[in-house]
Amino acid sequence: MKNYKLTIQYDGGRYKGWQRLGKDENTIQGKIEKVLQVLTGENIEIIGCSRTDAGVHALAQIANFKTNRKLSEKEIKDYLNHYLPEDISILKAEQVPDSFHSRYHAKDKTYLYKIWNREYSHPFLRKYSMHIAGKLDIDAMRRASSYFLGAHDFTAFSNAKSKKKSMVRELYAISIEEENGLIRIRIRGNGFLYNMVRWIVGTLIDVGLGILDEDQIPAMIESKERDKTGRLADAQGLYLESITYP
Repeated sequence: MKNYKLTIQYDGGRYKGWQRLGKDENTIQGKIEKVLQVLTGENIEIIGCSRTDAGVHALAQIANFKTNRKLSEKEIKDYLNHYLPEDISILKAEQVPDSFHSRYHAKDKTYLYKIWNREYSHPFLRKYSMHIAGKLDIDAMRRASSYFLGAHDFTAFSNAKSKKKSMVRELYAISIEEENGLIRIRIRGNGFLYNMVRWIVGTLIDVGLGILDEDQIPAMIESKERDKTGRLADAQGLYLESITYP
């Protein structure tokens, strides 16, 4: 049996997220599996590293699947790109050791969040960023972001549906850059809870607008209560940017 690793890019705008939901094929996983099953003649299940939510995009999602068919890397990549919708692309297909697991072997992940910070909307970014009309205080957001670094129980910054045994995650770096009205927030960590990045970004937005004080964040984390934090940032501004492996 052969194990193949895929690097995938997608616009998540019209999908219900990465993870296949029963027989519902309107997910990224469902679309790719359907094409692979035709290619291989087998019942294929792909394992994605990150289960991105509905409306969230990916610049480099990593997934793997196993098949008894002996296929070249080019054959897999070309076939998928020919038959997949135009908003899902396979950047790379490569054969990997049988032991490789896209989720369990990931070292860290980086998410990118885009905010359009002008009083007017941006027609060409409206589906790929969150519009905040009020002027954001970038320096306050940077100071606030430092409180999230390190290992914490992020229960307060996750959706109530999370059923993880441990809610502790470690964030290694957060950067916030602004250029001509477009703000890019990058968050790198060893893992993320359901909606965690969007709750963190939403809280940073509220700090930037002066709704919340940056010094409140340690108490929010300590509270482990969802209603103590800021807003939930919109899905369309979030991108899974990169995943690293040992």
